[in-house]
Amino acid sequence: MRSDRSDIGTVLQDRRPPLARVGIFIVAIFFALMAPAAQSVAGEETPFRLCADPTNLPFSSDNPFQPGFYVEIGQSLAQALSRPITYEWYKSYFGKRTVRVTLLGRQCDAMIGLPLSDDFMGPAVIFSRGIAIEAYALVSARNQPIAGIDDLKGKRVAVQYLTTPQNLLAERDDIEKVTVLTPEDGMKALDQGKADVGFIWGPVAGWLNKSTYGDRYRIQSTEGRGLSWDAAIGFAKSSGQLRDEVDAALLRLERTIAELSAKYGLPTDQPIRIGETPAPTKVASSEMSAQPRARADPRAEPRPDTTASPPTANAQLMTGETTSAAQNPELVSAGKEIFNGTCAHCHGPDAVQSERRIDLRLLQNRYGDDIRSKFWATVHEGRPAKGMPAWKEVFTEDQFESIYAFLLTVQSPADPAN
Repeated sequence: MRSDRSDIGTVLQDRRPPLARVGIFIVAIFFALMAPAAQSVAGEETPFRLCADPTNLPFSSDNPFQPGFYVEIGQSLAQALSRPITYEWYKSYFGKRTVRVTLLGRQCDAMIGLPLSDDFMGPAVIFSRGIAIEAYALVSARNQPIAGIDDLKGKRVAVQYLTTPQNLLAERDDIEKVTVLTPEDGMKALDQGKADVGFIWGPVAGWLNKSTYGDRYRIQSTEGRGLSWDAAIGFAKSSGQLRDEVDAALLRLERTIAELSAKYGLPTDQPIRIGETPAPTKVASSEMSAQPRARADPRAEPRPDTTASPPTANAQLMTGETTSAAQNPELVSAGKEIFNGTCAHCHGPDAVQSERRIDLRLLQNRYGDDIRSKFWATVHEGRPAKGMPAWKEVFTEDQFESIYAFLLTVQSPADPAN
């Protein structure tokens, strides 16, 4: 009888239960089918992950039929980089906080529309070359061009609340101000005949003019202190290689970006130069993009005014504990960073604010020795009836301490209104 190995193997195989032989066959089929799929996944390009607000037209939208200026730039970049694109949708209401959570939290690779400035979260955030200049605009009838502020004399001007334009017009008694909360309200005031001219956020005005008002208005951008910002694409500081690749791609996309600007109605005309203006009262967007909105859109955060003199501590107003806190440079610097990233949306960059009711430079003047207790109660519990949220679930006690230290350095010895 033959007893070679092939016969023994045959006998052993024959002795396996039928179900076992079927199982081995199925496993073999499974791995055969999975092999090409695994090779495909391994060969896929890394996606270009874009942070964007899902409801912020003309800049961004999660509507694939109307994605927005920034999103379409992102799509063009992804195509130029030969990478698929994915989105991390996140509301931009909280300004720099949005950037920290998404971009610096590694949830995405890039955020389009941040203000091109080393003062914006540097050096944690690095920037591409500029992609657009975004600004407040003067909106008027097609047959009524505006060459400057003097052309507004005797006219009713719809102006956004808590913005640089409002501060600018506040000095002109010969101009009738029609205060509005949003660019949408400003355009509606023009449409309803309640205003002759609008001085509102240009990108939104241009988009509404194109999408809602049949392009019936002239949209003229302005430039000047606190009126315009260079917008760019932000990256985490460790993403220098990706930033350089994007910069190279942007050079090839200049025509595409110009076409997208026209598609979404963004003003592209020669801006009207307006001379020295009061410091901006509101940081609003691009957390962040340079797009001030009444709801303080963080992705629309104007660059802080760097031409103004830095705040200095008034030693006569501070004693004991408060003096020590205000003279701690690291504590003050940390508090200023938090303040300009969150609180400045309502209280002005560096606490510069023309509205007395929310001018935090008057805290010492109003509360005297109770300033600390008033501050602590307000930031912890908020003042909901007046639009001030409670921040106790957002910031730590140490962060509140740093904000308080910063505010001590900007207190005015007397009411500026007097």
